[in-house]
Amino acid sequence: MLAESQLDAIAAELAEADRTRTLIPRITARYPDATVEDSYAIQGRWRDREIAAGRRLVGRKIGLTSKAMQQATGITEPDYGVMFDDTVYENGSVIPHDKFTNVRIEVELAFVLNKPLEGPNCNLFDVIRATEFVTPALEILNSHIELEGRTIVDTISDNAAYGGMVLGGNPMRPDEIDLRWVSALLYKNETIEESGVAAAVLNHPATGVAWLANKFHQHGSRLEAGEIILAGSFTRPMWVEKGDSVLCDYGRMGTIACRFI
Repeated sequence: MLAESQLDAIAAELAEADRTRTLIPRITARYPDATVEDSYAIQGRWRDREIAAGRRLVGRKIGLTSKAMQQATGITEPDYGVMFDDTVYENGSVIPHDKFTNVRIEVELAFVLNKPLEGPNCNLFDVIRATEFVTPALEILNSHIELEGRTIVDTISDNAAYGGMVLGGNPMRPDEIDLRWVSALLYKNETIEESGVAAAVLNHPATGVAWLANKFHQHGSRLEAGEIILAGSFTRPMWVEKGDSVLCDYGRMGTIACRFI
C-alpha cells in the first residue's frame, strides 16, 4: 500500500492534469507496488476534492465489462468511476474537444435507478426491479495518464478514464425490451466504425450494475436511488478528433448524436 502522502500527491497530480489537459507518467511505472486498493483510494481523494469544489455526483460508470474492451486495453477485470453533473450532455450537443484528453467514444446503456442497490448478493433481477428506465448513452473517455503500458491501477486512479456522457434516444423500462439484444451502429462523419450487441457486457448489461453494487458493498457503500449507472461498453472505443460528428443508432431505442468542435 502507498503512503497517505503519496495517495494525496497523485490525486493532486491528476486534478492538475485534468485542469491543464495534460498527461502524467504512469503511476505503475513510478510506484510498481501500487495496488488496486491504492488506485481506488487515489480516485476517492480526487472525487472528494471535486465535491469540495462544488461539483455534484450524479452516478457511476463501469468499465471493461466486455471482452471487446478487455482485449482493447489488455485489462482483464471491470473497474468503476464517478460521474459529475457537469459531465452530462444532451442528445445533439456540440462538445468542446479541448475539454478532454485522448478523446474516444464508447457505446453503452445507462440505468437510472429508482431504488437503492446494495450487495453482497445483488443480482440481475435486483437490478431490473430497482431500475426506473434504461436509455442509450455514449461515454466520452478522457485519460490523463500515458496510454502505453497502462494497467488497471493506472486506469482506476484516473477515474476509470471517464470524461463525460451523452444521453438520448428512447428511454425504456427494463421489462419493455430484451436488453441483451439491444444493438448499436456507431458512425463517425457518416461512416460506420463500430457495431455491437449489449449482451457483450457480461451476457446482460444489468449484470454489470449488479457487479458494481456488490463491489460497493466491499467498500461499505451502495448505489442510491436517482443515480445514473453506465453499464459498460459493448464496442471498442472509437477515437474522435476536433470537427468529428458522431451518431449511434440503437434501433428501437432511438439514436444519439453529438459533434466535437
